[in-house]
Amino acid sequence: MKTRKLIAILGLVVMMVFSSCSSLQVFSDYDKEVDFTQYKTIEYLGWSEGSEKLLNSLEKERIETAFANEFAKRELEIVDGDADLVVSLFLVLDQKTTRTAYTNHYGGGFYSGYYGYGHATTTVHDYDFVVGTLIVDVFDAKTKRLVWQGIGKGTVDENPQTREKNTAQTVAKIMERFPLQLEK
Repeated sequence: MKTRKLIAILGLVVMMVFSSCSSLQVFSDYDKEVDFTQYKTIEYLGWSEGSEKLLNSLEKERIETAFANEFAKRELEIVDGDADLVVSLFLVLDQKTTRTAYTNHYGGGFYSGYYGYGHATTTVHDYDFVVGTLIVDVFDAKTKRLVWQGIGKGTVDENPQTREKNTAQTVAKIMERFPLQLEK
């Protein structure tokens, strides 16, 4: 049932943008022995298996364009073949539920219920949401070794009006941890 519910949510228009950069968790790791200034070109290996099924072509293009812009800011040129670095993208979507409860106390003033008079009602709400994890793996093309990995995790934005802006912000946050500094 949860799988069917997730597919229904994704079928409406799958989105891979986190609702707010403030809720975005970013992690990264890299090979400290690698001199990243030696790299000048980058090539997309593509989306890891299964990820391409979670995104429509518009979302894939937005994410790839956002990464291309961030790599360009670091003077890495996107090429088709014979690149110094190879990039692979991976997406995971998880259906989550959170529960909140609120209690109202009626009658008897501040101490209602404490001394046995008055009454209270508790309202419980379940909220479903999707958590997206975007992973970018960067490999040295010659050695085939992973040299950098960036991960962004946050709540998926269901508003198509803000999705494009949030895509760029999410990717920029992930790329802040890339070993090459932004060109001024």
